[in-house]
Parts: sequence; structure tokens; C-alpha cells
Amino acid sequence: MREFNLGDGLSVSMIGLGAMGMSAYYGATDETEAIATLHRAVDLGVTLIDTAEAYGPFENEKLIGRALGNRRDEIIIATKASAETDDDGTIHGRNGTPEYIRRACERSLRHLGMDVIDLYYLHRVDPAVPIEESVGGLAELVKEGKVRHIGLSEASAPTLRRAQAVHPIAAVQSEFSLFARDMLVNDEKAVADELGIGVVAFSPLGRGVLTDGVKSLDDLDPSDARRGLPRFQPDAFEANRRLVDKVESIAQGYGASVAQIALAWVISEGVVPIPGTRHRRRLEENVKAASIVLSDADRRQLREALPTAEIVGSRDGIDAPVGTDR
Repeated sequence: MREFNLGDGLSVSMIGLGAMGMSAYYGATDETEAIATLHRAVDLGVTLIDTAEAYGPFENEKLIGRALGNRRDEIIIATKASAETDDDGTIHGRNGTPEYIRRACERSLRHLGMDVIDLYYLHRVDPAVPIEESVGGLAELVKEGKVRHIGLSEASAPTLRRAQAVHPIAAVQSEFSLFARDMLVNDEKAVADELGIGVVAFSPLGRGVLTDGVKSLDDLDPSDARRGLPRFQPDAFEANRRLVDKVESIAQGYGASVAQIALAWVISEGVVPIPGTRHRRRLEENVKAASIVLSDADRRQLREALPTAEIVGSRDGIDAPVGTDR
């Protein structure tokens, strides 16, 4: 698979793998299939594996450690310091202090069973802590060899500038898809490009709407957290599915699936998608998107087929920003 240069000298596969759903949020899990999917991803050339202490909490990091500990040299592990979480899993408010970032990092290293984290994100900017202090704490971990590269998640354009002045930022991770194009209008993508910061997209398939796997709300597990999101309320979901039908007509011209075209569009914008999946079949489908090159006309048609004003329901949800940074 082609590689993509993020920032700070970090190169990753053009498509990564978001592991969150293997342990949390999307209903019943199957560890055997999850581990098989992780191994298949590495076999297919996927190097960027994305997790966070919040996913479980902790269980997703432990899963990755069990599954890929013996393939450490083949992967780039990205994890995140999230809302302050006690060792027993009790979650408190956001904490971007250097002290908590250090504690979270050392705990993530234990759970992963690894000596160093390749890409360590501040999961959300803490409005009570200057970004310079948070990034300074991350930079100390780099100096100590516990972290190779640092990143931010859901950070605004001004925050990216302030952060980059303290230490090189390898990546900013935000929701980005045909259903969530905020980064293109709020200067976040433009500023990241200007500063040489790579962009990584979570939920590049619209949390499953931009696939053929969720054509009805009945396709969701009863315990699936998406059932509570605005975009998955009955009227909103039906309206959004009608928009996806327009993507399908373009996909047919490429002999591709809706998911593959949606991922190819993200890649065409110079962004690395990390679609989440728990199944080898979906993983293999997603990876094939890296070989699709969209024409300029089709890129434009895709944007026009899904006008932002017609997408129903906010993007806020499981991984949504909270606070004042945006």
C-alpha cells in the first residue's frame, strides 16, 4: 500500500485502521475476529493502528497489545490521553495537564505492553489548560523516549498554530468525510497543510452511513451507541441514506462500493482515513480504496451530491468535541 507523510517525519499507510469498535460502543464484540482482523490489516500493509485509553476504557489498548505485540516492528501505534480516568475506569472531566498526560502515557504503555508509543495524541484540548502546557508535557515524553511523535485531536486552527510553536505536531485527527467537511471551511485543514501537519480522519465513513452495511436502523445492534446520535434518528437517517444513493451511482462507474468511493474521496483531499471495522471482510473492502484515483470531475460531483445543508443531524457524538476549542 502507498505511504503518506504526516508531519515531523512520520510516514504511515495511506489507509489506517480505527480499532475502537473492537472493544466499545458498537454493540457485541468478538475478540477472535478482532484479533484476526488486526493481523489481516498488517498482512495487507496497513501500518497505522489507532486506539485510545478511552476505548473500554483501556480494553482496546490491551487487545492491541495481545494481538500485535509480536508484530511491533510492522506497525505505527497511535493512542491518546483522554478525559481523566482512574485506574479502575472511573472517568472524570477533561485533563490536559502535563501531570495527567504523563500518567496516562505510562499507563497506556503498560496496557499495550510496549516501550514506546509512535504517535501520542491529546484526545481533546482542555480549555482550562493552555495548549502550550499540554504540548510541553507531550514534548517531555518525546525527550524521554516514551513517545516518538505527538498529535492533537479536534484542535482548531489557532490552537494548531500555538501548539506547533512549542513542538512539531505530526498529526491532527478530526472527523472528516463526505458527511463532515468542517475542516475544509474552518481553516483547520489549510493551517495543517501550511504548518506541515498531517491530517487523520476518524469516522471517514460517516459512522457507517457511507457503506452498504447500515442501510436500516435495524442493522444496528440494540446496544449500539449510534442509536442515540442525531444522525441516526429515523427521519435524519432516511434523509441521509437518500444522499448516499447519489454516491452509489458514482461508485458503480468505478466498479467500487460506496465505502471505497467515500474513502477514496478522503484520500483525494490529502487526508489519511482510519475507518473502523471489526471484520476482515470489511477491512479488505476498505483497503482496496487506496488504489482508486478519482477524477477531478467526480470529486466535484461527490461534493455537490452531498450538499452540507442537506445532511441531517449534527456530527456530535461518541468522539465529538466538547468545550471551547472549536
